[in-house]
Amino acid sequence: MDAAFPELSDEAAMALALAEARHGVGLTAPNPPVGAVLVRRGQVLARGWHRRAGAPHAEIEALRAAAAAGHSAAGATLYVTLEPCSTFGRTPPCVEALRAAGLARVVWGAEDPQPGHQGRAAALLGAAGLAVRSGVLLEECQEILRPFSKRVACGLPWVIAKAGMSLDGRITRPAGEGQWLTGPAARADAMHLRSSCEAILVGAGTIREDDPSLTLRGDALRSGQAQPWRAVLTRSGQLPPGAHIFTDAHRDRTLVYRGDSLETALRDLSQRGVLSVLVEGGSQILAAAFAGGWVDEFVVYAAPLISGSGLPALASAAFSGGSVPLQFIDCKRIAEDICIRSLVRRGGVR
Repeated sequence: MDAAFPELSDEAAMALALAEARHGVGLTAPNPPVGAVLVRRGQVLARGWHRRAGAPHAEIEALRAAAAAGHSAAGATLYVTLEPCSTFGRTPPCVEALRAAGLARVVWGAEDPQPGHQGRAAALLGAAGLAVRSGVLLEECQEILRPFSKRVACGLPWVIAKAGMSLDGRITRPAGEGQWLTGPAARADAMHLRSSCEAILVGAGTIREDDPSLTLRGDALRSGQAQPWRAVLTRSGQLPPGAHIFTDAHRDRTLVYRGDSLETALRDLSQRGVLSVLVEGGSQILAAAFAGGWVDEFVVYAAPLISGSGLPALASAAFSGGSVPLQFIDCKRIAEDICIRSLVRRGGVR
C-alpha cells in the first residue's frame, strides 16, 4: 500500500462513484445516471459519469480520463454504481472494455434491472479472471436508479408530485396578497427539482390562470440539457392560444392530452424516453394523481403562512379511495420555508 494514499474501502470508493452519478440526473434519459471511479492502492486515478444517451458509459469515461492523465488501468479496481452492460446498444458492451483494460477487480452497486442484462457481467468478467463484487452501497445505488428501474418494470415513468403550500394546505393566497407562497430560495430549489425530470405535467386550469413557462432557467439549465416536455391534461381542449407554452421558443416541447387519462399521458411520455415526470398541479391534477395511485414521490415546500382561504393542495372532489401512506425521506429548511420529501408507501412498483 502506498503510504501517501491510505487504502479506500469499497464503500468509500462507491460513495465517490455515486457523487459522479448524481451529475447525470436529468441528463441521461432514457438511460440511467451512472458514475464510476478508478482506484489503485488507495489513489483515485480517474472519475467518470454517463452524460447522455449515446455517449460513452461511466466506465469508459473513467478509463479514458485515466489514460488522458497518463495512468494505466492495469491492476486497478473500477467502482461503478450499476452493473456494467454486457450487450450492444447505442455503444459497445462495457464488459469488453473492462476485460481489455487489465483491471484486477470490478465492483458495482446495483444489478441491472433489465432481465436480459442482469447478472451477466459477473459471469463474463469472472471468466476473464477479474475479481468482482456487487451490492456495495446497494440501497443508495438503487435509489438513484428508481426512475429507470420503474420504467423497465412497468413502462411508466417515476412520478414526483410537487406542491408549494401554506401550513393550512393551500396553494394560493387570499385575493390581493400576491402570487407567491414560498420565498425565492425555495423557488430556486424547486427549479433544481424540475431539472431532474424530463417532463412537467399540469392541468388546463394552471395554464389558463397562471400562464406558466414551465421551463428550466438560470443555473438549473445545465449545458446540453433539453428543456423538459410540458404536458397539459385537458378535457375540453380549450386553452389560450397565446399562452407561453404555445408561443415561446420551446413550443415544440409542449404536449396537449385532450380527453386522455393520466395513465395515457404517462405511458406516452415513457414512450418518448421520459424517466421522471414532475406533476406541478393544479389542485385537481394532484388529487387525481394521488387517487389513481400514480405518484411515487411527494415534495412539499411549506411556507410559514396560514392562508385561511384559497385552493387546497388536493381537491377533495377528485380524491377518493382513502388516505395515502407516506415515508418521510428528507426534511430541510430553505431560508424561511421547509422542504419535505416523501415516498409513497406501496407493495411494489405499479
